[in-house]
Amino acid sequence: MVTLLLDQTRLEVVLSPIERASTFHRENVRIQRDHITKVQLTQDAWTWLRGVPGPGTHIPGILAAGTWKAAETTDFVLIRRRKPGVVIDLEGDPQFQRLILTTRHGLALTQALRLEVGDQPEDVVDIATGSVPVPKQRQRPVIRPRPRTA
Repeated sequence: MVTLLLDQTRLEVVLSPIERASTFHRENVRIQRDHITKVQLTQDAWTWLRGVPGPGTHIPGILAAGTWKAAETTDFVLIRRRKPGVVIDLEGDPQFQRLILTTRHGLALTQALRLEVGDQPEDVVDIATGSVPVPKQRQRPVIRPRPRTA
C-alpha cells in the first residue's frame, strides 16, 4: 500500500522498494497540488485503466503498476487485486494526466486536500484525522502487597 504525503504545495506518492521495482520508477511520484483537478473514490480501480502498460508490470486481476499510455494520455498506475482505490485527475502536470492507486486512505486524501496543511509533508491520514503524536506515558510501578508471615 502506498503512503500519501501532502504539504502546501504538493502530493507525494511514496513508493516502497518493491513498488519502485514493479513500476520502474526510481523516485517517488510528486505532483504539484494545484495540478489536481478531481479526486474520485472507487471500489474497483481496474475499471479506470486506459491504454497499454509501458514501462511497468501487468498481471491481469492481480497487479498493474507503472506508466500506462493511451492516445495523448499518460497515467501512473499502482493497482493491487480488487481493493478500493482513488483516481486523481491532473491538469497541467508535465508527466501524467491521471494517478490510479489502490489505497484504503482515499477518503483521508480527499479530506486532507480540503484542509490547510503545513510546510512539512505529512501523511494524509494524520492530516484528515487530526491525530497528534502523543508521547507514551510512563508506566506506573505495580505495588503488590507483602506476603504475610505466620
